[in-house]
Amino acid sequence: MSIRYLTAQLAQQIDEELMNAVGAFSLDQLMELAGLACAQTLATVYSKEKYPKVLVCCGPGNQGGDGLVAARHLGMFGYEPTIYMPKPGSKDIYQRLQKQCINMDIPIIPPPASAEELPQALQSSNVILDAIFGFSFKPPVRAPFDDALELISASGLPIVSVDIPSGWDVERGNEQGVGLNPDVLVSLTAPKEGARYFTGRHFLGGRFVPKAMQRKFELCLPDYPGFDQIVELPRNSKM
Repeated sequence: MSIRYLTAQLAQQIDEELMNAVGAFSLDQLMELAGLACAQTLATVYSKEKYPKVLVCCGPGNQGGDGLVAARHLGMFGYEPTIYMPKPGSKDIYQRLQKQCINMDIPIIPPPASAEELPQALQSSNVILDAIFGFSFKPPVRAPFDDALELISASGLPIVSVDIPSGWDVERGNEQGVGLNPDVLVSLTAPKEGARYFTGRHFLGGRFVPKAMQRKFELCLPDYPGFDQIVELPRNSKM
C-alpha cells in the first residue's frame, strides 16, 4: 500500500490524538521533533557552505513554532539564521521558543518594522524556510501575510516549506495561485492532500508517530534510514 495523504480534518484528528491520553506527547515535544526534521531537511538539500544565510519566516501558530525550533537547530548546525515574523504568536510556548532563539544570538526582525525590512533581509539571504501557514490555513491570504508572500515569491530564492506551502489550500493545493512555489517540501506526520500537487523534492518528517496510530489510520509510512529524522519521498508527476 502507498503512503496515505491526509485531509485537514484527519490531520487535525491525528494531532489531537498524539497529544491526548492515547499518544501522550506534549506540544513542546512534537514541535521540537518537527522543527529538527525541518532543519535537517534544509541542511540535506542546501549546504551551509553554499547557503549559509537562512531567512526563517514564521507565522503566529504552531507552524511558526516549528520554524522557531528549526531556526535554533540551524544555528547549532552552523548556519546563520534570521527570523522574520509578519505577526508573532502570543501563546506562552511561542514566547519561550522565541526566547530560546534570542539566547542563541539569532537575529529577529521585530514587527512592525518587519514589513519594511523584509526586502533587505531577502537580499542578504541564500535560502528561505517557510513556516508561515499550516494545515489549518484557509484562503484568502490576508494582511500582513499577503505582502510577505508576494515579496518572498519575487525574491527568486530557493524555498523549503514546512508541511504545506504557505498560501496553499491543504487539500486543493495552490488553486488560487497566491501561494508560494517552494523547491522543497517537508511534510510532517504524513503528507497532506494538497501535497499531491507539489512536484519538487519532498521529504517526510514524523519519526514520532506511534505504531498503533500508524495502524489505526492506515498511514503506511515509509521506514526512516539510520538515525535520520527525515526520509525522502518519490516525486509527484505534474498534475
